[in-house]
Amino acid sequence: MIEYAYRYEHCSSVQSAEAGSRIHLAAMRYGERQAFFSAALREARCAADWMLGLAQVVNTRFYVPPAMVARRLAAADPVITCGAERLRLEGFSPCCGAYARVDLLPGAYEATRAEAGTTNVDFRPEMRAALAGVRHGEAARLTVSAEEVEFSTGSGSAVERKVRLPVRWLKGFAEVQAHQARMKPRFTLSGAMAQRFLRELPRTTTRGDVWVTPVGAAVRMSRSAMPGAVRVGGIERLRILAPLARQAQSLTVYAGEDGATAWQLTRAEMRFLLALSPQANRGFSGEGQVLFPLAAEPARKALGAVRAALRWQSRIAPEALGAELGLGEDEAAWALAQLGVSGLVGYDLAEGAYFHRELPFDFSLIEEMQPRLKEARRLAAESGVRWEGEEAWVRGREVEHRVRKVDGVWRCTCPWIARHGLGRGPCKHILAVEMDGGEGDGSD
Repeated sequence: MIEYAYRYEHCSSVQSAEAGSRIHLAAMRYGERQAFFSAALREARCAADWMLGLAQVVNTRFYVPPAMVARRLAAADPVITCGAERLRLEGFSPCCGAYARVDLLPGAYEATRAEAGTTNVDFRPEMRAALAGVRHGEAARLTVSAEEVEFSTGSGSAVERKVRLPVRWLKGFAEVQAHQARMKPRFTLSGAMAQRFLRELPRTTTRGDVWVTPVGAAVRMSRSAMPGAVRVGGIERLRILAPLARQAQSLTVYAGEDGATAWQLTRAEMRFLLALSPQANRGFSGEGQVLFPLAAEPARKALGAVRAALRWQSRIAPEALGAELGLGEDEAAWALAQLGVSGLVGYDLAEGAYFHRELPFDFSLIEEMQPRLKEARRLAAESGVRWEGEEAWVRGREVEHRVRKVDGVWRCTCPWIARHGLGRGPCKHILAVEMDGGEGDGSD
């Protein structure tokens, strides 16, 4: 008897498109690896410039902690995913305070193959030189497989192999989609006005926040808040967009209440997104915005239904998804937030919705990398939460801390909340109360 071993590089999938759904069956690979994306770029010069911009972000440390000044800090590498006939290249700066993504929509290329897949490579000097060498009007082709990426023009090609990614990115990817999901569009500048604004940015490190206010078709920067202004910490980080804006038709600014912002350049069927943490010395990986979803008691039925409904869609809205699956909008939104923590969905600000993609990480490690979450689980398991009516008292190192809701928002008397509020996620005492039930019984 002969025993056959079958190996597949990815799962079969159903992809949604305007013309209907397409079924992509995974096939056994023989010999040379087959690409999941191969296409001629329609505006190769702009696409190459924006991929270079992404490479610059993942090689730029915007903040160096004092204790690490003398130590060489390794750069990270872009993650490339294809789904719903869109190619996305994304990554973080080494300090994890800046997240960049290049989106190539279907109109940006002529594809001979565009299936679901993911890989991660290092843009070494050879690849950056190939991207920089593209001339206006020159043809270029991008080919991506699970193990490598090739960029080729008439004058030659560059190939990058798959590499290992830094563990810190795992937390960064989980956190940045949580920030983006709460952002709203604030204003849009034309390409010309965007270039002017970016040229006027400070060239040295700024202390404190700068407020950017739309004034007619332009913007004004100041040190004080004004109506309609967007607060930006470490605004000099935006200078990385200046050379990329020369080919942009517009710049749209998004912001939330937590101080994080996102700046998106658009040209035809291409987008470049730069998301900034609230301050240059705060990496997305340490923000703690995913702690509430991680601590919540999972609604397994809703989570399983939403997970099964993922088909590499480019737009997943909680309301529409809930209606499709017979779930409430809140249930669908909670499930998507959970899947975001697991790396199975990202957030697209231009669409105002999630999108399905699968990152090459072991996201089961997320909880192990959250000390506040582990401490909260310990407190809940060891009866560290004591209720008095609708208030809870949670054991601390030396005293108990009072935890209660004020106008629907959790409050705690511990030093963490006094220093950060909920801007960097909940403290371990609030998380322990959530795990213990989150509400008192109304009795002493």
